[in-house]
Amino acid sequence: MTHADSEFLQRDRSIHPPAFTPDYKTSVLRSPRRAMLSLQSSLSEVTGPTFGRSELGPLDNDLILNYAREGEPIGERIFVHGHVRDENGRGIPHTLVEFWQANAGGRYRHRNDRYLAPIDPNFGGCGRTITDENGFYYFRTIKPGPYPWRNNLNSWRPAHIHFSVFGSGFAQRLITQMYFEGDPLIWRDPMVLGIPDRSAAERLIAPLDLGAAVPLDMLAYKFDIVLRGRQQTLFENKLQGN
Repeated sequence: MTHADSEFLQRDRSIHPPAFTPDYKTSVLRSPRRAMLSLQSSLSEVTGPTFGRSELGPLDNDLILNYAREGEPIGERIFVHGHVRDENGRGIPHTLVEFWQANAGGRYRHRNDRYLAPIDPNFGGCGRTITDENGFYYFRTIKPGPYPWRNNLNSWRPAHIHFSVFGSGFAQRLITQMYFEGDPLIWRDPMVLGIPDRSAAERLIAPLDLGAAVPLDMLAYKFDIVLRGRQQTLFENKLQGN
C-alpha cells in the first residue's frame, strides 16, 4: 500500500494474462483495440474509502445463515480462511474482503443466470468481512458447484469463489478467484490456462486444511491473498492499484 499523498504503483504485468486470449472467447470483445492510457490518481481515489466493523452485520461472513429463510441451504458446508499479506508476509489489518459465488448446484442468484440448476431459496451467495489486526479473515459457506458456459460446446467452469479486496483507496480494489484443490476442471478452464505463469495460477488454488476443519460438520480450505511481490496473488481486474 502507498501513503495517501502518493501515486499508486503499477503491478507486475508479466504474470497477468494478455487482454486478448482467443481461447477465452469473451476476451475477444473485451480486449482493448488501442494502447491503454495511464491516468493520474485523483484525490478521492487515493484517500478513500475507509471501512469499520460497525458497518458489518453479525452474519455478513456466514453465507450459510445470512440468507436463510426457511432452513439452511443445500450442499457441502465449508470453512474458508486465510490472511491478506504484503510482499514481506506481514498481515494487512482492517481490510474489507468481499466474496460471492454460485450455489451448490452451480447457479448464481442473478437474473441473468439461466442455468437449469435450481436457485436455493436459503442461499444468497455473497458476504463480506474485515481482516483482524494480523490480516486474518474467515467465513462459512456452501461449496459452490461447477457450471457450463458458452465458451465452447462443452465448457465448464471449475468450482470457485470470487474475492474483492479493498485497500486504502478506490483505485486499490482488487478482484480474484479461488479454486479448490483437486478439482479436475481447473486445468481445463480457458481462464486459468490463459495465465502465462503456471505458478501464478497455482496460487489461486486453495489447499484442503484438515487442521482447521470442524469435525462432523465442515471441511476447511486455506486461501492467502498476497498483494505484491514474487508470491503475489493474481488479480483479474486492473493492472495497477495495489
